[in-house]
Amino acid sequence: MTYIRTQRIFSAISGLWVGSFIVVGFLVVPTLFSSLGDRQVAGMIAANLFRSTVYIGVAVSGFLMVMANHLVRLGLQRYRLIRWLLLGMLICTVGAAFIIIPWMDAIREQALFAGIAVRESSDAALFSRLHGTSSILFVCQALLGLFLVWRATKNTD
Repeated sequence: MTYIRTQRIFSAISGLWVGSFIVVGFLVVPTLFSSLGDRQVAGMIAANLFRSTVYIGVAVSGFLMVMANHLVRLGLQRYRLIRWLLLGMLICTVGAAFIIIPWMDAIREQALFAGIAVRESSDAALFSRLHGTSSILFVCQALLGLFLVWRATKNTD
C-alpha cells in the first residue's frame, strides 16, 4: 500500500496541470481578447501564455509519465491507459511547443518587422490555419487531460 501516496501525488499534479491549462485556454485568453482593445497586443500576450503553458506541459507530462510507469510496475493496471493518455497529451504539447508556436511567432515577428498586423500580412491565411491547428491540438489535449484526471482519480483498479 505504499503506492497510495504516489497515486495521490499523481492525481494532485495532473489535476492542477490540466486545470491550469484549461483555465488559461478557455478563460484567460478569451478574456484578454474581449477586454483589450488591441487584438495584436492580446495575441502577443496569449502567445506568451501558451508558450509558458506548453513548456510547463512538456515537463509535467514527462514527470507524470515516469510516475505512471512506476505505478504500473507496482501492479496498478489502470495506469497503462493513463500512460497512453499522457503520451497523447505530450504529442499535442510537443507539436504546439516546437512546431506550431515557433512558426506562428516567426510569422508574427515578420509582420511586426514590416510594421503591419499579422492579419494584414501576406501570411495571414497561413497564420489562420496554424492558429486553427493549434486550437484543435489544444482542445484534444484538454479532452485527453479531462479523461486523464477522471481515470487517475478512480478509486478501484
